[in-house]
Amino acid sequence: MAKKAKQKYYVVWRGFKPGIYETWEACKKQVTGFDGAKYKSFTSREEAEQAFDESYETVVERKGKKDLFRLKTKEKPILKSLAVDAACKGNPGTLEYQGVFTATQTPVFKRGPYEMGTVNIGEFLAIVLGLAWLKKNKLDYPVYSDSRTAIAWVRNKRVNTKLKKSAKNARLFAAVDKAVEWLKTNDYKNPVLKWETRLWGEIPADFGRK
Repeated sequence: MAKKAKQKYYVVWRGFKPGIYETWEACKKQVTGFDGAKYKSFTSREEAEQAFDESYETVVERKGKKDLFRLKTKEKPILKSLAVDAACKGNPGTLEYQGVFTATQTPVFKRGPYEMGTVNIGEFLAIVLGLAWLKKNKLDYPVYSDSRTAIAWVRNKRVNTKLKKSAKNARLFAAVDKAVEWLKTNDYKNPVLKWETRLWGEIPADFGRK
């Protein structure tokens, strides 16, 4: 007998109609196509109501991110670094990606939304943009990503995606082509490192939409 899916509650702080929704489909209608939408799922109505009374930023910081200065793990992240991440509403779906300073979580860049993208493509673009930004600003910081696939694509200077090109994602693929060209024509000394989520919590650039 198949297990019954657990009830989830979705808080929409920024969307067409902010509020608490009991299904993903209802939540999706409020955030799809809304620029800068902010939302998150919870496992109980009580938790969702408490979160709705707070700010999105406060909830994300409390739920998903550890205090990197107080980590007790033997292996620790390099705090003087850049962290990048991507978020996609659907697969493929509306894609965004961003980069922040790891220690302070201060935003460095944010791109999107792009239509008909995938998380791996967003992660790849975020790493390359991070490398380009660091080179332009003459910083030797490493770049952290939690995507092994995107890190491999950067290393190989090639995007191995099954996503098909279309009129909807033409702008996205143009960005991919530009990123690949940058990798082929630029040298950089910044290490691209894997963020160990299991040890350190969500990557500081996480969008907080899980």
